[in-house]
Amino acid sequence: MSFFLEFVRNPLTVGAVAPSSPALAEVATAAVPRTGAPTVVELGPGTGAFTELIQRRLAGGGRHIAVEVNARFAQRLAARHPSVEVVNADATVLRDVLAHRGVGPVDVIVSGLPWAAFDHQLQHEILSEAVAVLQPGGVLTTFAYVHARYAPPARRLLRSLRSRFEEVVISRTVWSNLPPALVYVCRRPIVVGDGDPVADRGRDGAGARGPLAIGAA
Repeated sequence: MSFFLEFVRNPLTVGAVAPSSPALAEVATAAVPRTGAPTVVELGPGTGAFTELIQRRLAGGGRHIAVEVNARFAQRLAARHPSVEVVNADATVLRDVLAHRGVGPVDVIVSGLPWAAFDHQLQHEILSEAVAVLQPGGVLTTFAYVHARYAPPARRLLRSLRSRFEEVVISRTVWSNLPPALVYVCRRPIVVGDGDPVADRGRDGAGARGPLAIGAA
């Protein structure tokens, strides 16, 4: 209900009327290692559908930073998961957020952001931030709804992901999610010089910003 109310307040930024299902969460978080001490960043955790499974996979090891721009979601998430470093911030300043907390290169980014609600400029900014903080062998996972997969924003996102990562694998359809969804597993970021992605460099104008990077998970 709280998720639905946030959708009513901010339909363009929450991006969904219900949290992601456990089945989608399983696929989206499968890249999080169960061993070692990985650093995992969660973008747009929302009400914590992915957070729960990330914590379960880490089993007390590693470091888990969740970046959520919605203050209500961030407050509730911090109360529910005290071992998670919840930061109430926008994903477009991810590098600053991590630098402020002394976080080095990241092993895995799990994104619950509603990419279809973002314009080209905002997608570019967030993906640039993500690529810049990932380890050379790092992984980013995110998802898309099947019904909107071929809409212009979703197609633009997939092109951008493929230009920024050496490998992009599309999962099976998770039919039990509402609505059905699939996961993009993106491995080995491609960067040049100062950490900006190879593709789209300099193509984005100074047009209006889209909605803030609030979680859809």
